[in-house]
Amino acid sequence: MTSSELWTHETAERYDAEESEMSSAAALGPTLAFLAELAGDGRALEFAIGTGRVGVPLREHGVPVVGIELSEHMVAVLRRKIDEDVLPVVVGDMATTVVPGTFSLVYLVYNTISNLLTQDEQVECFRNAARHLAPGGRFVIELGVPPLRFLPPGQVAVPFDVSESHLGFDTFDLVEQILVSHHFTRDGDDGRYRRDNSRHRYAWPAELDLMARIAGLEPERRVADWDGAPFTQDSAKHISVWRKPA
Repeated sequence: MTSSELWTHETAERYDAEESEMSSAAALGPTLAFLAELAGDGRALEFAIGTGRVGVPLREHGVPVVGIELSEHMVAVLRRKIDEDVLPVVVGDMATTVVPGTFSLVYLVYNTISNLLTQDEQVECFRNAARHLAPGGRFVIELGVPPLRFLPPGQVAVPFDVSESHLGFDTFDLVEQILVSHHFTRDGDDGRYRRDNSRHRYAWPAELDLMARIAGLEPERRVADWDGAPFTQDSAKHISVWRKPA
């Protein structure tokens, strides 16, 4: 049983509209180029493929893609975009679900590994990636750097978005490495706001490197974004690549 929270029908139905900016050609272009280069002539496996924000255009980019997704509601939205025989998806959790064959690329984008709320499950996610990789294949994760240095002494909340249509902030349990992401989103034109929250387990890049080592993967590259900017102490997120030894 996974600790991940399950996306509901209502959340799945509005997901693409709320993430439209992240689904634009400008936003996705560098992501697709980065992943396609690593996949080469092989297949790619996306953990937590969701509604196919990345997987569908990557398939259209010429890379054969298979997905694993916990929420049947998210898969139902993906199915409106692409057929099962073109982009197969297995319903299950990314830490233990196994699909047939091997892949040159396994990837996890948009902070999704943090949906696994225990360290043990995150380690198993790395092991599952290694299980699916062909020798020389790569595992890629996109994940935010925990913004703990922005916490004033005695405070537990950090805002990440303040606009007329949305207020977002994270609260932190520093002992359990759990953050709760809170969202207040304008819902319609009558001034009402919808409140949502979700739990995540944050992890530092060094902790992920240790998970990779446990899974038999070697660090290959870490950059600050999909364009390949250098990763520094000021980077808000990282794209990390680990390689399965040939």
